[in-house]
Amino acid sequence: MTKKALVVDDSPTMCNMVSLALKEVGFEPATAGDGAIAVDMAEKEKYDLIVTDINMPNMDGIELIRYLREEGGYATTPILVLTTEAGDNAKAMGKKVGASGWMVKPFKPEILKAAAAKLCP
Repeated sequence: MTKKALVVDDSPTMCNMVSLALKEVGFEPATAGDGAIAVDMAEKEKYDLIVTDINMPNMDGIELIRYLREEGGYATTPILVLTTEAGDNAKAMGKKVGASGWMVKPFKPEILKAAAAKLCP
């Protein structure tokens, strides 16, 4: 059975790079340009993994994770943060709202693939 991933980033290039890496480990990726679009998509489709940026228009990654965990039916789904934010405060916020992992851009596809495979065996 194909695992579904939702990649959320306002950079189309980043969405493509993440999607390619996830395809290589058996995911069928879908992409959203911001958190608000991701919420709409997550309400219509069930995803096995979510990879999100933090800094995006309309709804940022922290708000997205909080919504998905508390109201969106994704209480246990792995959610990876992939962002330029490397500070402890941002990481603490991510952990507080329920991020499963944190990766800083630029990312290494091998590390993302290993994390995805570990979180969604």
